[in-house]
Amino acid sequence: MSAHGTRGSGTTWVGRAIRRLEDPALITGKGRFTADLPAIHWVRFVRSTVAAGKLTKVHAPKGAMVITAADLKGVKKITPMLHKFNYRPVGQPALADGMVRFTGEPVAAVVAASEEEAEDIADQVELSIDETTPVTDARRALEAGAPQVHAEAPGNVILEGKVKTPDFDTVWNGAHKIVKVEARSRRQNATPMEPRGAHASYDVSTGRVTLTCTTQMPHLTRTAICDVLAFPESDLRVIAPDVGGGFGQKMSLASEYVVLVWLARKLKSSVAWTEDRRENLIAGFHSRDQHITLEGAFDRQSKLVALKADIVSNVGAYSCFPTTCGVEPLMAMAEMPGPYDVQQYACLARGVITNTCTMAPYRGVSRPVITFTLERLMDKAARAFAIDPIDIRRRNLIDKFPYKSAMGLEYDDATYKETLEMAVEAVDVPAFRARQKEARAKGRYLGIGFATFSERTGYGSPAFAARGMEITPGWETVIVSVDPSGFVEARIGSSPHGQGLRTTLAQIIADAIGTTPEMIKVVHGDTDRAPYGWGTFASRSLVISGGATLIAARKVRAKLIKIASHMLEAAPDDIVLADGSAKVAGTDRAIPIAKLAREAYTQTHRFKGEIEPGLTETGHYDPPGTFSNACHDAIVDVDAETGHVKVERFVVAEDAGLIINPMIADGQVHGGIAQGIGNALLEEIIYDDNGGILTATLADYLPPTAHEIPPIELHHIETPSPNSITKAKGLGEGGCIGAPAAVVNAINDALSPFGVEIEEIPATPQRIRAALRSAEKHSAHSRASGNPGP
Repeated sequence: MSAHGTRGSGTTWVGRAIRRLEDPALITGKGRFTADLPAIHWVRFVRSTVAAGKLTKVHAPKGAMVITAADLKGVKKITPMLHKFNYRPVGQPALADGMVRFTGEPVAAVVAASEEEAEDIADQVELSIDETTPVTDARRALEAGAPQVHAEAPGNVILEGKVKTPDFDTVWNGAHKIVKVEARSRRQNATPMEPRGAHASYDVSTGRVTLTCTTQMPHLTRTAICDVLAFPESDLRVIAPDVGGGFGQKMSLASEYVVLVWLARKLKSSVAWTEDRRENLIAGFHSRDQHITLEGAFDRQSKLVALKADIVSNVGAYSCFPTTCGVEPLMAMAEMPGPYDVQQYACLARGVITNTCTMAPYRGVSRPVITFTLERLMDKAARAFAIDPIDIRRRNLIDKFPYKSAMGLEYDDATYKETLEMAVEAVDVPAFRARQKEARAKGRYLGIGFATFSERTGYGSPAFAARGMEITPGWETVIVSVDPSGFVEARIGSSPHGQGLRTTLAQIIADAIGTTPEMIKVVHGDTDRAPYGWGTFASRSLVISGGATLIAARKVRAKLIKIASHMLEAAPDDIVLADGSAKVAGTDRAIPIAKLAREAYTQTHRFKGEIEPGLTETGHYDPPGTFSNACHDAIVDVDAETGHVKVERFVVAEDAGLIINPMIADGQVHGGIAQGIGNALLEEIIYDDNGGILTATLADYLPPTAHEIPPIELHHIETPSPNSITKAKGLGEGGCIGAPAAVVNAINDALSPFGVEIEEIPATPQRIRAALRSAEKHSAHSRASGNPGP
């Protein structure tokens, strides 16, 4: 597909910023969410109040229905599996069985006639737990003598990845300068607007259960639950209705969903659970908790010639299904070199088990952390060479494609240097430096920060197979049908939850078959209606589901043209599909597509067996993947007295291939940047020394509001990808990937007169003030010893 539409079509919907087809229902209060469903029984989970210990007894009020692990005999543990990287499989029981391993782990399920009654009973349930010493920090968990979370993972290491290129040592030892960064990303929560929830209903006439839940992966949720409960998948229907945000948190299997399906089958009735915000913050999957030591070797021309990384990823108490806990450390290892041309690389990446909430993917997964670390390295290297941070990026960014990374990843056509230059020009660096100088003279500290990055998107099963996943996602299937009335239905395996996929896929189909998006319905999120697919995650949907959609739509188009050639008695090459009709080029002869569709079903005898009945075609797509890229620039104002950071301006130059819908693309980037700013400045899950969570409300865990988000200026370059049949690349995570690095680099630029360096996110006011106080003490000590200091 080109920017000018499908050849032979007079329509060009791709590239238009049309309004989202899914929005009218949502903005008029007619959306359909899990929590809207009525139920006969309501469930409240009783959760562990301690991080580690032996569960000796559950004391339930008399007459209450309280389900514990003892009731779930025969229910298997949730045990995701890798077959590489010394992975140690660790099973998670649906309800804690004998031991509790993190604060918030579900121990019992209370069943009652209403939510309120279930909550009241849950408050009366008492847990007897013999507490043991927990370990919540990954580095502490690696120490000799640290408490062991699982016997199956000795030393608390659940997986370990190692890589070293053949010439690494030679190149490293010959380097001119070595620059080092000790980066820390604190733990965060995706905090979707709608927390998790599920409704399971038993059909007494068929014995089937319908599970409606807030999932990003309906089919795999069905597969996993049926595996754990040992019953046929044909007896479980999973529906993901409108989902109020997921961001990765809702792609992992929640043990609570297993319990609800078990209860529906046991009670032969309907049961429901809606997570509250406190539950979500303590037990709804966390992310980003990493320590990275990164060293870069540079030659005399400030060219990066080798990278060495030590990655310690705190994966929590269990391994998330289906990606496993390897998703963060292994992605960090594979993609650490980022957009830079460096061929020598050594890395040790470890996933470490602790007494904390299980980790799962969150928008960008490891890339916000590795981009933050790598971009801090480049800024520090620029200072070491006494050159501008922009110049060191110019000298090191990849500029020849296709490019094969040190890890063997193939980068398709991209514009790393071009987006850098576009962003630099847009922000007007010389004018900013002049304003910065004036502000410093008045005691104001302004800073500018840059972050260049690549975003691996739309990758199919080969990428996941490289991790040794027992369940290897990747491909997608789409079924496109034109019914006898001429309306189009696309049934997809992806499961969007805010990405606008209904609209963008409709634009692709409309161009392919010469109709309008309003004539197209996209069906998803229902395992009874949609083909098996892998859901929505990893900036994949438009590339993979969009590719499968285009393949199916092209098949439908070919069949429409064949039917039209019969009915119009014209050569197929002369048929043009446009404006809802099939036309003979250069004439006024035309026939509506709706008429062609009717003939395909009701007049098949006219085609004498040359055309099969109906208008339904299937597309499968499993691409190698693409790399989007961008440069983010942030301008900040740091109050040195309080540590408060105001982001004044944010500029982005982005290349995500062919843009199907510019409005939706811009919205995706805006949302990602907002989350990235929250990651950079505000959001942090904090555990105390005993493994208790101190950030269990939104008064303590601080997502960004409109007040913290500056005007965002977007610039696009469109480099069609040869690795994507639609020529589009993914961009759903890019805003979140680059923003933390750009903001923190800007903070460090602002505070450079103080000799302060922040290498931790979030860069909270407390951390900034602590760094400034430390710098002041160091300066005072230096003056006292006769050293002028920084």
